[in-house]
Amino acid sequence: MAGIKEACGVFGIYDLDGGNVVPSIYYGLTSLQHRGQESCGLAVSRTDGERGNVQFHKDLGLVSEVLREDTIRNMEGDLGIGHVRYSTTGASVAENAQPLVLSYIKGTLALAHNGNLINTPELKWELIQNGAIFHTTTDSEVIAFHVARERVHSKTVEEAVLKTARKLKGGYALVIMSPRKLIGVRDPLGLKPLCLGKRDNTYVLASESCALTSVGAEFIRDIEPGEMITISRNGIESNKELSTGKHAHCVFEYIYFARLDSMMDGVKIYDARIRGGKSLAKSYPVEADLVTGVPESGIPAAKGYSEESGIPFGFAFYKNSYIGRTFIKPTQKERESSVHLKLSVLDSAVKGKRIVLVDDSIVRGTTIANLIRMLKKAGALEVHVRISSPPFLHPCYFGTDVPSNDQLIASNHSAQEICEMIGADSLGYMQSDYLEGMAGHLPLCKACFDGKYPMDVEAELNKKIELRMLKIIEITYLQTKKIRYSKSHILRAYLTKASEAIEGIVPLSASDAFCLRYKMEEEIDNGSKIRFCYRWCCIRPW
Repeated sequence: MAGIKEACGVFGIYDLDGGNVVPSIYYGLTSLQHRGQESCGLAVSRTDGERGNVQFHKDLGLVSEVLREDTIRNMEGDLGIGHVRYSTTGASVAENAQPLVLSYIKGTLALAHNGNLINTPELKWELIQNGAIFHTTTDSEVIAFHVARERVHSKTVEEAVLKTARKLKGGYALVIMSPRKLIGVRDPLGLKPLCLGKRDNTYVLASESCALTSVGAEFIRDIEPGEMITISRNGIESNKELSTGKHAHCVFEYIYFARLDSMMDGVKIYDARIRGGKSLAKSYPVEADLVTGVPESGIPAAKGYSEESGIPFGFAFYKNSYIGRTFIKPTQKERESSVHLKLSVLDSAVKGKRIVLVDDSIVRGTTIANLIRMLKKAGALEVHVRISSPPFLHPCYFGTDVPSNDQLIASNHSAQEICEMIGADSLGYMQSDYLEGMAGHLPLCKACFDGKYPMDVEAELNKKIELRMLKIIEITYLQTKKIRYSKSHILRAYLTKASEAIEGIVPLSASDAFCLRYKMEEEIDNGSKIRFCYRWCCIRPW
């Protein structure tokens, strides 16, 4: 699949017998590599040692590249957490790699986060006004800072985590390491997954059950939506104060994100994707000679389609496993080039045949179009495309990096138009009514398909815009006061810098820049605001 970035992956482990957990973190993160190939890291400590003595290492790259033997050989601890990342918020830079490690008056705190908040600007602005200095552009750091601040006025770290979690709006799975405790928290809707496992006297928290298997741990259960679990020398404690009873599991975990051998909220991922393929065959039958899937995301659904339709399943592509996923490439041209490096057609398997090609989604349409051309060039008579998800029509705000609406081909074109654009002989999407059945009848978040978000996203987005515009105005006012009546390109340069300092803001046009300057010079003339603005600029330098 091209265009959709996955959620991150988190891992936490506590060996109550005092054994070194570093190797287990390495293997756990490796098994979660499919959830994030951008950066990774780990943090460990010894619970019988000096409080606050945390060792950590993180950087851009795959687990095998970042956590090299020579790097982690001297790292040791019986308590630790790890993280693999894709950037759904914050830039793709080493500073944004996790886990985040904070030293504060109460000791040391380490945090790893999967998901995305919709009220980050509000939470961040609250901290900035109290003098916080941020080193990353992630919402994860905002969460960590709030936990640290609440801890100063709380009896326990669990109390601080709960106070913070009550402020969070969005999807999240957190693993938090204090000097003597491992804490896991799952958002009240259950948008992001988290599970618990056990190996001898060692407890493990992970985004997926496949990570438990990789370290020899037995799956115990999923962490429930709205549940906080604490692992310490006293055993396991559960707190469900955050639970609301309303659930909305991310549908894309079952369509694409999760690894085939994982089980999530009682649903086996492989079985879910087989059911999805069978539903496609019922909805969009066709006469064909071969059913194949786009490696690797479309293979299980293709098998389901084959089983239901009776059309033989086979492989039509060879995948070069040493080429990264296509959406990692920064430009469309590079993205298209990498498709040819990654996949090649097995000519003898497709020549003279009518092909059913199954994939999990169509985002921009470029990747599937390339694959269809490759199949027909190899001699395929017909290519009928079947997609195991409904059309992408709306953005996701909870940790799935769906492109903007203007990049979503289905938001501007009908299925028939898309079929013609990609060069397919027919096109069929999964019907929304079948999604619950595919995912074991769990309550799902399907907002990227139907626009029905499980929380009031619009209200938070309005707050976000207001806060961000306020910051731009304040920052730019300071700069324009320095340069006065400069030329438009100079002013625009300052506005661009201001906008880039605020994650998610697109630089303003030159005409907008002049309007904003005049508005500021007419309406904003407050010395205290200027001084505060200058402080904010200093802690977020460009």
